[in-house]
Amino acid sequence: MAQIRGTANYHLGPDHRPFGGPSHSAATSDPSPLDAIREQTNKIEDYLDRFGEPIKPYLPAIGRFLIVVTFLEDALRIMTQWSDQLQYLRDYRHIPWGLTHLFLTLNVIAMSICSVLVISRRHSEYAVGGLLAVVVTQALGYGLIFDLNFFLRNLSVMGGLLMVLSDSWHRKRFAFAGLPQLDEKDRKMYFQLAGRVLLIFLFIGFVFSGDWSITRVVVSMLGFVACVMVIVGFKAKWSAVLLVVILSIFNLIINNFWTLHPHHPHRDFAKYDFFQILSIVGGLVLLVNMGPGQFSVDEKKKVY
Repeated sequence: MAQIRGTANYHLGPDHRPFGGPSHSAATSDPSPLDAIREQTNKIEDYLDRFGEPIKPYLPAIGRFLIVVTFLEDALRIMTQWSDQLQYLRDYRHIPWGLTHLFLTLNVIAMSICSVLVISRRHSEYAVGGLLAVVVTQALGYGLIFDLNFFLRNLSVMGGLLMVLSDSWHRKRFAFAGLPQLDEKDRKMYFQLAGRVLLIFLFIGFVFSGDWSITRVVVSMLGFVACVMVIVGFKAKWSAVLLVVILSIFNLIINNFWTLHPHHPHRDFAKYDFFQILSIVGGLVLLVNMGPGQFSVDEKKKVY
């Protein structure tokens, strides 16, 4: 835009000062703080685009796999700890014998089949619906719906699943012609907005849990700014990349279940949290690939 602000179409030279004051180009050469911030973020985005160009075609597949990895791990956990799961549901949740078997069996089947469908990009609507149903039924079945951290993490997982739907509709919009495209485009916009809003709830849980330190305060502030930028859709790709880095480092340091003894009481919890965060990182990866959508500041700037 700097080239447009000069003396074009007025035939005024750079040193022409009709009123004895500074030239127009000199008066507008000093950028505002917002312009300076935008210039720096544009440079970062250009660098990220160049750096990520080799892996960009694989981002949708990586994102989809990471989103469902927590469901695959959970299905494997239920099968390998079948008797412990039955005992917990019977003794602590007071679910009648028989219904416990049905509950676990249906969960394993739904998580396995729906996860494979998401990875293979087949029947994504039904697959996402099945996984959303699993999230809700497990929250009720295991009695964790009133646990704040569990609730916020599952909201973020749901956000990742909504990003899968948006990605599916984004890919299908070129395959059909006519009015149905408009309906699908509208659905994609709303689900993409809901998905990126829900994705950041995990970070809210991270901010309000654990012991405070200087490092935690700095990371929380950076993450909070990135979350706000993701919600409003301002430099959303850059913000999503920052959150991916923060969550990945946090996940490796805090949820390092592989360093715990196999019979350590906290190993299963750390493993569960590790794979859940991977799923949310997968949703952010899809956001990086697709962009924030039409309900965003980034998209409005293109229009105006």
